[in-house]
This record gives sequence, structure tokens and C-alpha cells, in this order.
Amino acid sequence: MKELIIWMILISEVNADMTGNLIYTVIALIMLTSLVAMVTQKNLIKICIAITLFGASVNFFLVAIGYRTGGTVPIHYLAGDSQIMVLPTPQCLTLTAIVIALATTALMFSLIVMIYKHYGTLEIDEIRRLRG
Repeated sequence: MKELIIWMILISEVNADMTGNLIYTVIALIMLTSLVAMVTQKNLIKICIAITLFGASVNFFLVAIGYRTGGTVPIHYLAGDSQIMVLPTPQCLTLTAIVIALATTALMFSLIVMIYKHYGTLEIDEIRRLRG
């Protein structure tokens, strides 16, 4: 029983170390997937979704950078001077990026609707062919 407890503690320490880098790996995979989709897709809706997904992965990256294990809210009079606090700057940047991403996504989709009304298709190659 004692060996089982020691083994479980060792496994939990290994998982804690691997989990620290796992979030960055997942973020990199999301970024790579969205970049590949932006380059390879020919449908405007799919390209817009890929751009939005890339922006979300950048926001995830900013939040992951600002996270501190055991950190408290970054309000000095609530946390005190001796406690570790999470970084507030990445949180502010993320909130700003979310608002900007919402506006640009709405603009992209409205332009896609106008393109569809004018050309009757969302495929880039066909739009280029119809444009002349």
C-alpha cells in the first residue's frame, strides 16, 4: 500500500510537469490548424472561421502567459503585498482583443454576405473567374 501511494505521488508530479507545457502545445496546434485552413481553404466562410480561430488561440496564449500557479486576483488591497498575483496586463490585452475580434468578424461576415449577393458564390476561384 505504501508503494502504491508513493507511485501515485510520483505520477501526479510527472503529470503536473507535463500539464504545464501541454497548454502551450494545444495552443500551438490550434494556431497551426487555423493557419493551414487560412491558406488551403477556398470558401470564404471557412477562411473567416479560421481567422477567428487564430485570434482565439492568440487570446488563449495571452491568458496562459499571465497565469501564475496559486495566484490571486490582481487587486492589491484584497491580496496584500506578500501574495502572488496573476498578471493583469495579459488579461487587459485579451479583453481588448476580444472586442476587436468581434468587430472584425462581424465586418468579415457582412462583406461575405455582400460578395455572395453580388457573385452568387463563396468560392474564391469562381469569384476571380466571374470578376474577369
